[in-house]
Amino acid sequence: MKVCALVGKSGTGKSYQAMNICRDENITGIIDDGLFIIGKGIIAGTSAKRQTTKIGAVKTALFTQEEHRSAVSEKIREIAPDSLLVIGTSAGMARKIAERLQLPEIERVIDIESITTERERETAKKQRNDLGKHVIPVPTFQIKREFSGYFLDPLRIFRGRGKADKGSFAEKSVVRPTYSYMGDYLISDKVISDIIHCVAKSGGQFTVTRVVTEDSQDGILITVLVLAAYGCKIIKAAKGFQEQVAERVGHMTAFHVSRVNIEVRGLN
Repeated sequence: MKVCALVGKSGTGKSYQAMNICRDENITGIIDDGLFIIGKGIIAGTSAKRQTTKIGAVKTALFTQEEHRSAVSEKIREIAPDSLLVIGTSAGMARKIAERLQLPEIERVIDIESITTERERETAKKQRNDLGKHVIPVPTFQIKREFSGYFLDPLRIFRGRGKADKGSFAEKSVVRPTYSYMGDYLISDKVISDIIHCVAKSGGQFTVTRVVTEDSQDGILITVLVLAAYGCKIIKAAKGFQEQVAERVGHMTAFHVSRVNIEVRGLN
């Protein structure tokens, strides 16, 4: 297995650049902030950006917890990628991560300053320090469940590759961890209820009488009590309304909607 490292100070755009390096260098997987990533998927690990403190984030990124380290190490051995890119704030940190995951010795160290301009790094620092934004090099749908309730948005970049390859999208995700800003991110039940009422009014087939929400580690469970319009095909209409509620609430609040129950209590 060939192991390379991408190093640089915190907030200089390493995670942002990681997928580009893997594409250009034909590197199979990434070890970044506690995660083992291949292609567009998280294969194993726990994101450091899920921690509530910076110290906790550093410990996760360094795989200091035995259960976390073992799970990722075993998955790497199971999949046996031909190459990995380890991301760290320094060459020493990258080597420590490689050692803890029982990886071969790092063959090449890439400094973020050698592949980016000063302006690009300053922009990345501003996004991190002023706005609390962190990049994870996987599509948003892959991590929305784990980051339910965090500020989270997709970051899509279109790249042209010449006549043979007209271009491709690379999607990364932007999150704001708890430790990067003051206070918690909370959405009131009334906001969720108002969103669902708007969805119902736009469809015109249901009148919402009550909305009940329940929080869990996997996201939120929503139960919607409705009256159906006389003459509508209730089961088909309810399924469509269920999908619209899940999509709209998830999009507008950044919460992962684990389940939507639609209870038809009568005709309107």
